[in-house]
Amino acid sequence: MNSQSFFTSRKVVFLLASLCCLLWGSAYPAIKNGYALFSIAANDIPSKLVFAGYRFIFAGLVLLVIAALSKKPVLQLDRRTLGQVTLVGLTQTSLQYVFFYIGLAYATGVKSSITNATGTFFSVLLAHFVYKNDRLSFNKIMGCVVGFVGVMVVNFSDGLLSFDFTLLGEGFVVIAAFVLSAASIYGKKVSQRVDSMVLTGYQLAIGGTALLLIGFATGGTLTGFTLKSTALMVYLVVLSSTAFSLWTVLLKYNRVSMVTVFNFMIPVFGTVLSALFLDESFLELKNGVALLLVCFGIWLVTREEKPAPASP
Repeated sequence: MNSQSFFTSRKVVFLLASLCCLLWGSAYPAIKNGYALFSIAANDIPSKLVFAGYRFIFAGLVLLVIAALSKKPVLQLDRRTLGQVTLVGLTQTSLQYVFFYIGLAYATGVKSSITNATGTFFSVLLAHFVYKNDRLSFNKIMGCVVGFVGVMVVNFSDGLLSFDFTLLGEGFVVIAAFVLSAASIYGKKVSQRVDSMVLTGYQLAIGGTALLLIGFATGGTLTGFTLKSTALMVYLVVLSSTAFSLWTVLLKYNRVSMVTVFNFMIPVFGTVLSALFLDESFLELKNGVALLLVCFGIWLVTREEKPAPASP
């Protein structure tokens, strides 16, 4: 079985995409604990960017070292390809995180989680215009709507009933979601010519470097390295390198809509894992309902999908 046949198998897509979302969901409590261990205040955006910068730089370097040891063409990118990879890193990693962190500072966590889920809609809509084999359909639209409702259910609270909207808050979170969607689709095109591990390694390292420089330039710092805080940083590095590389491979060989719909699982996993590791109650009815809705939405989007050629 070749790589394309393996990574377009429905079971493989489901398992690997779910694993990616589980890892990204676990980042919620890990990052929250990281802020506490490194003494980063809730409104200290520059230090959060430094924290994220270190995380992504090391994640990228880990992948590049593994790629080099695996005899992959790490140092064989021409100027045009390197420019494209740099653009992916500066948008998918740097720009979207800057918008997201600023938006998160001016919006509640609940609304940010829900607003960020709009990225799936952007991905499915953009794919419709970019790829001829990924057109919109009734099942895709309904699947996205059902999945979005699931995200709303898992984040339901009294604050959700207020419909205030600010540009610096919810607006920036929406922009972050759009940037990530557009960059991911562009990254899919680049991945047709560059090895997925090499692409992911470079884009994480480049994007992380930009975040680090922006964070330092705006007054951010990162102190408090202990055995515990360093171990947590190592986990985040492994998490990022694993999840992003697998996600890049899945996007390379599958339709955008088939993969990105799994993003609805991230806030569900994040809520459950945050409650579990932060000693809160997670056996709530809304969590179960949300998971069922998200799974049903994923089923609606993916049931009509069939393996297709990697390129549009």
